[in-house]
Amino acid sequence: MKNAYEHMAECAAESARVARGVGAAPQAATATPCREWDLRELVNHWVLYSAHGLQHRALRTPPLPDELAARDFTAEADWPERYAAQLDRAVAAWSDPVTWEGTIDTGHGSTPAPDIARMLVMETALHGWDVARATGQEFRLSGPAGAYLLESVEGTAELYRRYDGFAGEVVLPGEASDFARALALSGRDPRPVAA
Repeated sequence: MKNAYEHMAECAAESARVARGVGAAPQAATATPCREWDLRELVNHWVLYSAHGLQHRALRTPPLPDELAARDFTAEADWPERYAAQLDRAVAAWSDPVTWEGTIDTGHGSTPAPDIARMLVMETALHGWDVARATGQEFRLSGPAGAYLLESVEGTAELYRRYDGFAGEVVLPGEASDFARALALSGRDPRPVAA
């Protein structure tokens, strides 16, 4: 639990940093690596599931309220700071070792808490990278956090692809970091964008 929690905290901190680099008003017209979402839609999804969903699952509360799911978080100029504060609350909710025990009801059955945590770390990091790529930033992870993310993606990629959660794997030439391999396995191309 300790290492997983540290990776969760690292991904959250990096997501907060990237959010601050987006600016006050993400442009709907900006394309993203998630072809079905423009930048505003992607940011709203990211904020909802990586911050609110992260806390929600830890506290084992009922499903996210409809009004929260429909909210445009980016409508407030200080949304990056609000997001960072919510991420802090969410990570704090996972700091109790008891949170990592037992199962969590997902609405579609019960899942072991550590598996839910892995899913939420993927949500935070992968969409954090999407937002960073769409806004000309980098999403950076340490080697251990990248390895944890790769292990998480390896365990779910086939299932996610079956339900269109991931695109087809991107083949990377030569050696690549664990983080880059996790991105590629999830259908993202981590190679630099040609100028």
